[in-house]
Amino acid sequence: METVIFDGEDGTELEFGILEQTRVGGINYLLVIDPEENDEENGSAAYILKDISEDGDEEGCYVFVEDDTEYDAVYKVFAAMLDDIDFE
Repeated sequence: METVIFDGEDGTELEFGILEQTRVGGINYLLVIDPEENDEENGSAAYILKDISEDGDEEGCYVFVEDDTEYDAVYKVFAAMLDDIDFE
């Protein structure tokens, strides 16, 4: 599984596994899981990251999607893409 390194607010690095990626409204989004939060009963926690990097940047710069409307819209796209996978 491809991974992305995310710099946490406290300066720590978090590694997420990328489940899927999409582009909505000209913005790239990643659906990621935290492999460290995986357990058999509840599965993995899934998060949506938004690419806020500028054109020409060599690397993407991602932030967690926090706006409820934006999250719901992108969630629906990922849900349709991964219809057979349960991610909560």
